[in-house]
Amino acid sequence: MGLFDIFKSKTEENTRPKANIILAPMSGEAKNIAECDDQVFAQNIVGKGVMIIPSEGKVYAPVDGNIAMVADTGHAIGITSTSGLEILIHIGLDTVDLAGAPFDIKINQGQDVKKGDLLLDFDIEQIKSSGKFTQSPIIITNPDGYEINVLKYGEVSHGDQLIEVREI
Repeated sequence: MGLFDIFKSKTEENTRPKANIILAPMSGEAKNIAECDDQVFAQNIVGKGVMIIPSEGKVYAPVDGNIAMVADTGHAIGITSTSGLEILIHIGLDTVDLAGAPFDIKINQGQDVKKGDLLLDFDIEQIKSSGKFTQSPIIITNPDGYEINVLKYGEVSHGDQLIEVREI
């Protein structure tokens, strides 16, 4: 409780939209999505978010939710959070071309997951040696009606608070 909280009315506290926190699904360097080499992500065409240049080849669930989509090639996972946010984790750019080679999927479509559950392993060096970027967008694909704020840029560890999403 802060010093000024005693002056807030109970209705004021109850009307403030609750924040949804999305955790970093991987360790690495978080950067502004506008810096992404794929303009579809950089221009927020798919949705709003951030990108991570991974330092470790593991992806963890950033929220409690359900696996809505797993690309056959393993390069992308869609999660619907328990609050209804749709989150796309896209590992690397144009990695669909690798036909699944660097990815080891640990989950199935339709499966419920908890924050921190391991979703997949991937080989960073194999992605790089194939000439692909490792830039990995983390995108809210249903951003309408939400205020989306990146909480942390720079070095992140999986499980760090990464994005705050509030209803507007």
